[in-house]
Amino acid sequence: MEKVKLIKKRLKTTQSRQKSYLDVRRRDLEYKEDDWVFLKVSPMKGIMRFGRKGKLSPRKVVGDLSTIVPVETIEVNEELSYEEVPVAILDRQVQKLRNKEIASVKVLWQNQQVEEATWEAEEEMRKKYPHLFE
Repeated sequence: MEKVKLIKKRLKTTQSRQKSYLDVRRRDLEYKEDDWVFLKVSPMKGIMRFGRKGKLSPRKVVGDLSTIVPVETIEVNEELSYEEVPVAILDRQVQKLRNKEIASVKVLWQNQQVEEATWEAEEEMRKKYPHLFE
């Protein structure tokens, strides 16, 4: 029991120290009209999620008007997400493993540029969007 108490005490001390480090860096953010901010929107493609997950950290931004997508062209629902629709298949590749082969297709999505096309499983894309393979 003494060992358990000692471990709990040390864990609490460590957590307290980490919290104090975080509290020093934490600050309340306030935005004004016409401020540039990053907005994370998660377009849904069925069960597939668009983009990568990662830590959110402040980044310096240089405003580039060519990267702004007009809000009128995207229908955002109540959950602040929208359905991404595939436009075309740009490429196909087959990845060979020991016992099987996995076919992938490079998909161009409606509100994205060619550089942002993603590799998706061909089998799932054929099920959901058969018109792309005709």
